[in-house]
Amino acid sequence: MSSDIKTDAGPSAPAIKPKAVEQIELQVIEQTQSPADPSTPRNPERYSVYNRREKWFLVCLASLSALLSPLTANIYFPALPLLASEFHKSLELINLTVTGYMVFQGIAPAFWAPIADRYGRRLVFIMCLSTLCLSCIGLALTPTNAYWLLLLLRCFQAAGSASTVAISAGLIVDIAEPAERGGFLGLYIIGPTAGPTFGPVIGGALSGNLGWRSIFWFMCIFSGCVLIVIILVLPETLRSLVGDGSIPAPRFLRPIIRFGDHATGDNSRRPPRKEWANPARLFVNPDIVLVLVPTAIVSAVFYGVSTTISILFQKTYPFLSETDIGLCYVAIGGGCIPGSYVTGKLLDKAYKAAERDYEAKKAQNAPDQSQGNQTEKSPFEQKMDVDFPLERARLQMMPLNLAVFVACTIGYGWCLEAGVHLSVPLILSFFIGWTSIAVINMSQTLIMDLFPTQGSSITASNNLIRCTTGAVLVAVEQLVIDAVNPGWTFVIFGGLCVVTYPMILYEMIRGPQFRERRMKRLAEKAKREAEAQAVKDARNP
Repeated sequence: MSSDIKTDAGPSAPAIKPKAVEQIELQVIEQTQSPADPSTPRNPERYSVYNRREKWFLVCLASLSALLSPLTANIYFPALPLLASEFHKSLELINLTVTGYMVFQGIAPAFWAPIADRYGRRLVFIMCLSTLCLSCIGLALTPTNAYWLLLLLRCFQAAGSASTVAISAGLIVDIAEPAERGGFLGLYIIGPTAGPTFGPVIGGALSGNLGWRSIFWFMCIFSGCVLIVIILVLPETLRSLVGDGSIPAPRFLRPIIRFGDHATGDNSRRPPRKEWANPARLFVNPDIVLVLVPTAIVSAVFYGVSTTISILFQKTYPFLSETDIGLCYVAIGGGCIPGSYVTGKLLDKAYKAAERDYEAKKAQNAPDQSQGNQTEKSPFEQKMDVDFPLERARLQMMPLNLAVFVACTIGYGWCLEAGVHLSVPLILSFFIGWTSIAVINMSQTLIMDLFPTQGSSITASNNLIRCTTGAVLVAVEQLVIDAVNPGWTFVIFGGLCVVTYPMILYEMIRGPQFRERRMKRLAEKAKREAEAQAVKDARNP
């Protein structure tokens, strides 16, 4: 960052370099930097006091915590027909417990993530996991004549578990500098991805042998054990509280067992506390909406397929037990793990190819620029290079994945209606899981690139729109199936995905223009604030 910026704020305004202005300038540069021109760390000194072994431990603990959200959601699916029988309710009403869970799964991170960014990761981890543990106890003890209580406690269960993914990602950003985040995120993603794979298997085995209440006792014990570990050893990592980890955290945020011996700094060096962030403000950006809407519909259809496995498979293949149905979920969940890994590799390859082309074009244009045609740019404008084809690099594989997803979804519905061999819908569900997670990963990677300093808010916004859309689809899904049968139901769902094709293409074409406008607005805002700060400093030397 340049340190000799001058701001014209009146006749007597001197050159300014106060910390407030430098922070404003740095914030804009971070948010407007070209992905092909990554910034160096803000502080040339160490990023974190934790050594590599300690970081791996914290990442593993974060991954285990993030596992709780998808595990809590998916372990419940095989028990849906059993719950309908036990509570003497229709499948439509039992599906409302899934809908309510998904609604709160979308809303909760928008509430918890800003708190974690302001008051600390450790505090919110404890609050979320305590809520999850207590709600599981209540669900396990729910009488079968209190359907309303089942619905209510499922909402509290979602509120406790859903935010662990966003908070865990924030923890990794706290301790890992950009150069090493890739490897840590690769391990971390195993937890959230394993939930859809093993959750239904565990749920089917427990409900088939020990009854549906055992599902919630299992989740109570599991989440309780994770909570105990966090209370004992998890240090506070929020950089606005502990800096690089050397500043002692407030007493009530310190672990019982000291994690290393790093908090030896001075509290006076504590960075300024972050301002309260509103994730909903990100929806005013057209390029964010163009990316999140297709992803939300694909995610909703994925949930629609997941919730129908226990219901439609039992109807089409009556010889399957609850345990067998739970094993059927391995196909759709198993597709997510290789899908996520392969997509990540392909995204890196596509990005590097785009970067090589970008650098080659810059080299070709270099002689023209050296002839005196290039005008001098301010530090803000130098960071607003929108020639790099970021949107195309991140989304170029999405149309193909979306086409495969739509084809497999439609085929899945007609296979179940025709009652073909069990292996066919299982194979199709495997590729549904693969392509859905690929679409989600591509969009998540792009929006993280677009807003590199707002990871928690972006994650919360993405989660909000995906879960609310999924909740609406799951709420009406059984009604549609009863009206037009599974085949045409999934034709309709596939058609909804096809409608989003133009949005993806439009984002790849017009995305750089949206990015440029946003960068200019940020730069102009920062300049105005810098000028105002210069006037204030001139009046109060």
